[in-house]
Amino acid sequence: MWQLAAKALLSGVLIAAIAEIGKRLPALGALVASLPLVSVLGMMFLWNARPDAENMAIHAEATFWYVLPSLPMFLVIPALLRHGVPFWIALVGGCLLTVVLYLVMMQIGPRFGLKV
Repeated sequence: MWQLAAKALLSGVLIAAIAEIGKRLPALGALVASLPLVSVLGMMFLWNARPDAENMAIHAEATFWYVLPSLPMFLVIPALLRHGVPFWIALVGGCLLTVVLYLVMMQIGPRFGLKV
């Protein structure tokens, strides 16, 4: 149980650090947020729980494929904001787009070797 609490605390610290950095230096905050820290930590935790090379390979490759549908969100949100759309609506719109693109990826991903 303490391991789960440590993972949650570490994740919370990362999110808080990104938010604090972003308040002062938005581009640097974005750089830190874009680093695959969560993915790397997740792989480390997964490896610790189940040190299986094939399982890790599948996980890492699937992470690549699932990052792709999330990328357009980071173009749609600023475009909406610059056109006067309120933040919360722009955020929801970007998130909905991402969900739709995830569903599309789940349908076409197996053609590229993605195991859903």
